[in-house]
Amino acid sequence: MLRIQYMRTLHLVFLTDEQRASLTTIIRSGSASARRQTRARILILTDQNNADRLTDANIMKVLGTGNSTIQRTRIRFLAEGIEGCLKDKPRSGRPPVITGDLEAKITVIACSEPPAGRCKWTMQLIADEMVVLGYMDSISKSTVHNHVKKTN
Repeated sequence: MLRIQYMRTLHLVFLTDEQRASLTTIIRSGSASARRQTRARILILTDQNNADRLTDANIMKVLGTGNSTIQRTRIRFLAEGIEGCLKDKPRSGRPPVITGDLEAKITVIACSEPPAGRCKWTMQLIADEMVVLGYMDSISKSTVHNHVKKTN
């Protein structure tokens, strides 16, 4: 039999009426992301000013989250406030190769007249044209294709 023991909560959340109202609005609107709504629910359910607050074990059952999610949400609320707690931090990773202005330039090239002797633009021709015009040092036809695919 698996037995899980939880320690006493070290990070207590005390919400004001205004904060509780804004969290309730986030949950009821349904337009916020699932993570944002879950974090809002965690804060409401752990509010020490609320007589109906739940234990961590009950919150885990009700919301289907882990104990670490509950603890991290509380810690971020205490450190960064309500907005810092609810929003996702930027994720690491490679920045996009094609930014908005380069997307526009690819679209302009793709919609223009093809070079002499061609009836239409190919992905390789668009990639070569981007390099010839000096917009980029190099670009693959796959990158061009991924952009053109998203654009009508």
